[in-house]
Amino acid sequence: MYKREICPVCGNSKIFFSLYAKDYTVSSENFEIWECTNCSFRFTQNIPDVSEIGKYYQSQKYISHSDSSDGLINSLYHKIRKRTLVNKKKLVEKMTQKSAGNILDIGCGIGSFLHTMQKANWTITGVEPDANARQKAKELYHISVQPSNQLFELPNNSFDAITMWHVLEHVHDLHRYVDQIKNLLKYKGRIFIAVPNYTSYDAQYYDSCWAGYDVPRHLYHFSPKTMKEMLKTHGLSLLSMKPMWYDSVYVSMLSEQYKTGRSNPIKAGIVGTISNVKALMNVEKCSSIIYIVGH
Repeated sequence: MYKREICPVCGNSKIFFSLYAKDYTVSSENFEIWECTNCSFRFTQNIPDVSEIGKYYQSQKYISHSDSSDGLINSLYHKIRKRTLVNKKKLVEKMTQKSAGNILDIGCGIGSFLHTMQKANWTITGVEPDANARQKAKELYHISVQPSNQLFELPNNSFDAITMWHVLEHVHDLHRYVDQIKNLLKYKGRIFIAVPNYTSYDAQYYDSCWAGYDVPRHLYHFSPKTMKEMLKTHGLSLLSMKPMWYDSVYVSMLSEQYKTGRSNPIKAGIVGTISNVKALMNVEKCSSIIYIVGH
C-alpha cells in the first residue's frame, strides 16, 4: 500500500480525509479518499502499488475489459458504447481537422475504439496494462496491443491524436505519463482526456456510493479546476471541454445499485437526467468530461 503525504497535482502538504468509498466491483474493501486544501484535488489514499493493483481488475464486472453483455447494466453499456465510439471518432476528426492520421489510444482495453478508428483509415497504436484485454483485442479485432510500459519507447512527435478514455485516473505515475504524452504529440496534435467529475450533481447525490470513485482502480478524482491546474503545470493548453452525456445515466445506474443494493433504472434515470440538465448550462457540471488539449 502506498500513502501520499502531499497532493499529487500541486504538491501541497495540507491534505485531509474526505470520505470512505467501497470497492463494489472486486474486493468489497473500503478505501479512504483525501482532498487537497489548495487545488481541491481528490485522491485515493493507501493505494495498492503497481505490482498489487492488477488483482482489482480481475472481474467480469469490470466492463471495459470484458465483452460480456449479461445483465441490464452490461447490456446498456454495450448499446451506449456503439454510439459513443462513433461520437468519439467524429470528435477526434473535428478537433484534429483530419480524416486520417496517426492515433494512440492509451489504456485501450479490448480495442473497440482503435477498431473504429482503423476502419476510418487511421493508423492505430494501442497500449494496455491488462494482458487479458490485450488478448481479447487480438481475438476480436486482430489488433496487436502493446503493454503499457511500451508507451515510453514510442518515438516523440509521432501522433496527431492521443486518447485516454477514462484512463488517466488509473495511472500511478501521473506526471511522468502526462510529460510523455506531451512528448509523443505532433505539432498541432490533440490530446483527448476523459475523466469522471466528482463535482457533478450525480456525484454529489450519491456521495460515497458514487460509481465514479471506483476505488481502488481510480487513484485520482478530478474536477475541472484540478484538471486545469495539472495541465498548466505541464505547459499544456486546455482548448475545449465536451460533455459525456451518457455517463451520467450509466454511472447513476451503478451508483443506485451500490447505494440501495438493487437495480432501479427509473430512479437512476431521473438522477442522471437532472445531472445532465445542470450540465447543459455549465459543462463543468457534467458527470464525465472530455478535455481537449494541445501544446
